[in-house]
Amino acid sequence: MKSDTMQKPHDRMAEYLAADMAAVNTLIRDRMASEHAPRIPEVTAHLVEAGGKRLRPMLTLAAAHLCGYDGPYHVHLAATVEFIHTATLLHDDVVDESAQRRGRPTANLLWDNKSSVLVGDYLFARSFQLMTETNNMRVLAILSNASATIAEGEVLQLTAAQNLATDEGIYLKVVRGKTAALFSAATEVGGVIAGAPAEQVQALFDYGDALGIAFQIVDDLLDYQGDTGVTGKNVGDDFRERKLTLPVIKAIAKADAEEHAFWTRTIEKGRQQDGDLDHALALLRKHDTLSQTQADAVAWANRAKEALNTLPDHDMREMLRDLADYVVARIN
Repeated sequence: MKSDTMQKPHDRMAEYLAADMAAVNTLIRDRMASEHAPRIPEVTAHLVEAGGKRLRPMLTLAAAHLCGYDGPYHVHLAATVEFIHTATLLHDDVVDESAQRRGRPTANLLWDNKSSVLVGDYLFARSFQLMTETNNMRVLAILSNASATIAEGEVLQLTAAQNLATDEGIYLKVVRGKTAALFSAATEVGGVIAGAPAEQVQALFDYGDALGIAFQIVDDLLDYQGDTGVTGKNVGDDFRERKLTLPVIKAIAKADAEEHAFWTRTIEKGRQQDGDLDHALALLRKHDTLSQTQADAVAWANRAKEALNTLPDHDMREMLRDLADYVVARIN
């Protein structure tokens, strides 16, 4: 990733899609308004305007453009995707008891848990209103199924996150649910609204699925070796929150009896003490699980790029290819 162009393909996409993204942002601001409950736009604006990359709605717009669509409903679908994403973030921060999101205090910290949950519910409802305006039952099925899959993935994570029996297969189910489901829905509906052939719609789904998995694996990896100034998270937050992510799952699979006892005490039982994070990092290095996790992320990014091969030759296809590379380049 030598050039700046290659490093930040999402910036190139944002420039290419600037007019559409402006329409999406206008629609989001319009639909997050509430005549009777002023707290709704307050809470929503805090998160929506916090400077996120708007990656998921951009994927919807990109897929629609790639398949030759010229509007207007790709804007509705992109706004729908962002509302679903924002709703899940509001709920996640309550579940995780998070204090920071995108480098700012979370909504549940500034207001309260009740406001975060209820405003998240409102945004889910708004997303369904938006998607019905396309009058496309297939789009409605894809996005409603994705919403259910996201919730299912979050519940599965609750039961799996602190259970040392959680293996890579269960981890992948969690990631497919809580992260990849919205990526794949975002790309798939772009193709559907454009009336693309079945093989192109499937390719867009496969791209979003693989990209979302790579994205989450990298996020989990950055928790153990990221730059706090870049990620907005403290190194070891997942360890302190007793989340079983891929680097730790790989280390547990190779653990001897003493190491297994350490993971049982710190993750399953939550009895953490000074020096435990350093010891956990030492075990990850001992078993080389950080580089193995990175290799898994690269493999999924490559699968995303391969899925693009059946899609039309288009500037956007190359940006999506570069985006897959950039997702894993964040590790460096």
